[in-house]
Amino acid sequence: MARASKPTEYLAASDVQERIRTSNTAKQLGFVIEKAERGKVTLRMPVEALHKQVHGVVHGGVLAALADTAGGLATYMACPRGTRVATVEMKINFLEAVEAGTVFAEAEVVRRGRHIAVVDCDVRDDRGRLVTKALMTFFVGPFRKNRKSRS
Repeated sequence: MARASKPTEYLAASDVQERIRTSNTAKQLGFVIEKAERGKVTLRMPVEALHKQVHGVVHGGVLAALADTAGGLATYMACPRGTRVATVEMKINFLEAVEAGTVFAEAEVVRRGRHIAVVDCDVRDDRGRLVTKALMTFFVGPFRKNRKSRS
């Protein structure tokens, strides 16, 4: 009798774990996957000194990178294996300053079409405060190979 193959979601979740493990941005900023399921990803980031700007709070660019990474991974989780994902647009509101603790980015695909996905992402601190609200658009699908150089 043939062995049953692993569920598609499990394989995609393991792929997401590998993407985080090999992502320079995720490694440098300390992003960790809390949860990954079809169309939803939660990342956490313990706040460290390297995340802070001159006023002692987490830099907005770091929070944007966290939201963008969570959104991209949620989109990846909503697509067939092998689909490539790229950020097209991001709108973000910074609502609260974060000085310490841990922040959590909860991203969910709102709609996925043939080539575009829209993702909503809330970033909260460990007290449950909504710190950042982001709405992102991602291209989904194959990328052209052998692109000409733009020199």
